Amino acid sequence: MKFLTATLLTLLLAFVSGLYLPWWGIAIVALLVAAIVHQKAGKAFLSGFLGLFLLWGGLAFWIDMKNDHILSQKIAAILPLGGNSILLILVTALVGGLVAGFAALSGSFLRASAK
Repeated sequence: MKFLTATLLTLLLAFVSGLYLPWWGIAIVALLVAAIVHQKAGKAFLSGFLGLFLLWGGLAFWIDMKNDHILSQKIAAILPLGGNSILLILVTALVGGLVAGFAALSGSFLRASAK
């Protein structure tokens, strides 16, 4: 239950922070959620990673659908992705997930060291 709570809380708060903070605000959110919701380090990483992977992947897919894949295909052609817009969305989600996952891992270790 804590895993699902931490994942959803990270997803929702990261979305809200994205409205007011720069992109790296997701790391602050993931760190705070992991410090507040007590989990083992591996589960904290996974909940932060999954929350942001779903958020950034979903947002990137939604934006991609709204502009008929025009921008993502051009960016994917510049990068070594062979013009594949879905692969670009997955890479975007992976980057966001890793940032939040490592921040959540840091938050979990921070909580453990405060005891």
